[in-house]
Amino acid sequence: MAQASELAPGSKLIHPKFGVGMILSVDETYYKIYFYTTEEVKTLARDYEGFTVEEAKMPDFPILTLKDVEKAIKEALFQTTERAPIVPLGGKWMGGTVVFEPNDVSLQSKEIPMATFFHKIVMVREKLRVLEQNINNHPKLDDEDRINMQQYITRCYGSLTTFNVLFAYKEDQFKGSGN
Repeated sequence: MAQASELAPGSKLIHPKFGVGMILSVDETYYKIYFYTTEEVKTLARDYEGFTVEEAKMPDFPILTLKDVEKAIKEALFQTTERAPIVPLGGKWMGGTVVFEPNDVSLQSKEIPMATFFHKIVMVREKLRVLEQNINNHPKLDDEDRINMQQYITRCYGSLTTFNVLFAYKEDQFKGSGN
């Protein structure tokens, strides 16, 4: 007979207070059990010894816990998310700040660490690259539409060339239609 702490979903048991129930899910320490009489789902510790196993279902594979599923989802998201490549900030800017001074002296200035500002610029560049790839691979756009949309992206790159002074290496910089 299976130990109560090794049951799989689908197992039926009898609880002295709640009556007959079926295990709906299992995690590292608890069972979620639907009890027929009260029509409620209760959470009971897997090592609880107060119920009787009526029909044991044994896992035919390792039981995944909620933590296992969360970990798998996090890993999948990490592997598929858009991450900016590591693009080095020019040495003279490291540790610096960007300061926005309003014309109105009654307003506060805004300081942003240069690394944060630079990261945002790199993310804009990466999103433009993804947009460019999506336009190039879009099944419903014809060549003329692609070219027209590409021109806007090229102009965006051109507008962002102002920030090229921040990049450590020329190959990481923005290039407009002139380059």
